[in-house]
Amino acid sequence: MTTSAIPANSPTGTGDVPVAGTGANGSSPGARDGAVVPAAPTLSDRLDGLERLVRNGTGRLDRPLLDEAAVLLDRAGQRLRLSGEHTVVTLAGGTGSGKSSLFNGICGLELSPTGVRRPMTSKAHACVWGLDGAGPLLDWLDVDKRHRYARASALDLERADSSLQGLVLLDLPDHDSIQALHRAEVDRFVTIADLLVWVVDPQKYADAALHRNYIVPFARHAGVTLIVLNQVDRLQPGEVDDCVADLRRLLEAEGLADPRIVTTSAVSEQGVAGFREILVDTVAARRARSERLSADIDKVAERFVPHRFDAEPPTAIDDGRRTELVQSLTDAAGAPAVAEAMESAYELRAADFIGWPVTALITRLRSDPLRRMRLTELREELRGAFTGPVGAQQGDVDNALQTVADGVAEEVPPPWARSVRAAARSHATELPESLGVSLKEALPTFNQVPRWWWLVKTWQYFLILVAVLGVAWIGLLVAYGLFDVGGDEPPALVGDAGLIPYVAVLVVCTLGMGWLTASACRNLVALSSAKHGDRMEQHMRERIERVADEKVLAPVAEELQVYARFREDVDVALG
Repeated sequence: MTTSAIPANSPTGTGDVPVAGTGANGSSPGARDGAVVPAAPTLSDRLDGLERLVRNGTGRLDRPLLDEAAVLLDRAGQRLRLSGEHTVVTLAGGTGSGKSSLFNGICGLELSPTGVRRPMTSKAHACVWGLDGAGPLLDWLDVDKRHRYARASALDLERADSSLQGLVLLDLPDHDSIQALHRAEVDRFVTIADLLVWVVDPQKYADAALHRNYIVPFARHAGVTLIVLNQVDRLQPGEVDDCVADLRRLLEAEGLADPRIVTTSAVSEQGVAGFREILVDTVAARRARSERLSADIDKVAERFVPHRFDAEPPTAIDDGRRTELVQSLTDAAGAPAVAEAMESAYELRAADFIGWPVTALITRLRSDPLRRMRLTELREELRGAFTGPVGAQQGDVDNALQTVADGVAEEVPPPWARSVRAAARSHATELPESLGVSLKEALPTFNQVPRWWWLVKTWQYFLILVAVLGVAWIGLLVAYGLFDVGGDEPPALVGDAGLIPYVAVLVVCTLGMGWLTASACRNLVALSSAKHGDRMEQHMRERIERVADEKVLAPVAEELQVYARFREDVDVALG
């Protein structure tokens, strides 16, 4: 029997087929409207994208997934460096399916032993049409040199359109062999072959081992998978179509979309004609290698999809969370308390310049003698307070980091949420000291004071001088005007006792003017100190912002940018 069956509306080989969404000339419908349609990623682009996925996923995604992708990249790189003029086709199947007979039928010679005992084929046999460049490929396939055979294309000269030049046909051991090494050999070849051919027979085409171990796991490889229903000569003519239909139903139920099925019988030369035509078309198209690698990439790339969200990801921490973080770190560093302390220090320092010296002298006579020393040492005390981490401060910093990280982590998948949190905490132990240093550097020097303070101080001492001179004048008036000290006629300014009330009023007014000047200046200093405190807090906040940008926001933004590139690379790898 020589009948063959193939799927409806499906090409018999792997030749060119129209691409979905394109016109007859290969152009996109959108191109008619003048729209620029991005070119689909090439195989090289997809491999590059997958390589970036592995690189960016390291330390973030599960190790088995990254290892599987790395193995594929290595295998693809090796295959692409080898002959692209050859197409590797494997014949795999169970014991008694007739794959070795089919192999011999295509080769035209008895190259592979046939039989029904288990196992029969113990090593992969290879038959090559066209030796140029095939040696390194067979070495990579690890085919024993004793089982390599070469056929010249002269076998096909009678049918030039059916030339098998460039075909590497492999006959594999039985996948259901009792020998573990044989099964391992099959497992290895099915991962590297360009075209997978599964040979089944009418009695065992529903073999659970075949479907569970190979058909289902490679269901996405329908484009590079061919099912050969062999030994149809054992069926009645009406039974062939029923058997093919049942096999197709089973394959489609297991996820093999639009399976390609061909029927063969190795008992006659014409019984393998349909299968041979498919091999001819596959070799001529020279696309099986790239299609196989594309199917492998599809399978691996889809496993990366759950690790990304469809929503456009953030590329940095938004302004609201940034402001919240800076405020939290400002509070954790104690910047408001420092600013308040600096307000008090400003007022104390101002008192030495704009205060009424008379009042200050009276206050000093009954005040703590350590006051001036503490004023002098205040800046050093403030500096020492922020030179290293404090226990409570570290806790506040941790809370601030957790808050901002949790907010961003909600917008990315779990693996990236973990990496975002890790990035936010990458400098957690350094932050307390960095915040302390930022406050330390923000503290002003106390030997720089406003010029008007010096003017007020000069004015106050001028008033003191006037008051002292007035008191001395009164003393002279009393001595010369009332007690007539010296006997001689004194000058009118010191001898006229009637001037005493006027001079006394002058002294009192001078003292009062000094007190009023001090009071007015204290009010000005109170207003200035508040502004000074605000400026100090703003100055410290700016330095804390720089610390937050460098130690927290920049690492998180870098992680978000890695995630954004990861999303793009998933699309590239998916094609």
